[in-house]
Formats: sequence, structure tokens, C-alpha cells
Amino acid sequence: MKKGLLDILKGKFLVSGDAPKNWMFLLFASFLAAMMISSSHNADKKVHEIAALSEEVRKLKSEFFHNRSTVQQMKLESSLRESVAVEGLVTSKNPPQKIKVKSDR
Repeated sequence: MKKGLLDILKGKFLVSGDAPKNWMFLLFASFLAAMMISSSHNADKKVHEIAALSEEVRKLKSEFFHNRSTVQQMKLESSLRESVAVEGLVTSKNPPQKIKVKSDR
């Protein structure tokens, strides 16, 4: 066992008679490790991108709700009355009346 461990540490398995099999396995294992590292980096990048997009969606939703409430306030009759009063327009004293048109048919 001591001799086998010493042979591994010295690297004799890389120069012995069946070394091409060992080299092929090492190349394959290195390729798999590189692919695993690349996949991990890509996954981390996507997680950061998703977090940034989620934050942007949250901000846009907040802005949307704020703008919608502002528009609803602007549509109220009281705020319309105030904004047109600057131009000299006032509400009518007489209520509007319906006009009915009778057709000949």
C-alpha cells in the first residue's frame, strides 16, 4: 500500500505502459470539471440577472400604481373644477337636459 501511494505521488501511472488510458481519463475528467465550472458560472449569472429584473419589475409596479392614483385624482370632478376655474370656466347653474329625437320609422 505504501509503495502504491508513493507511485501515485511520483506520477508513475502517467509514464507506465498503460499511460495512454490514464491520460485519456485525466483529459476526460478535466473536460468534465471545466464544463461543471462553466455551468455553475452561467447559473450564478442567471440568478443575478433574475434578481435584477425582479427588482426592476417591483419598481415599475410601484411607479404604475403611483401614476394610476395620480390620474384618478386628476379625473375627479373637484380637481377638474379647480383646473378649469383658472381659465374662467365655472359649472352651469342649470342641469343638463336630455334631447330626444323622434324618428319617423
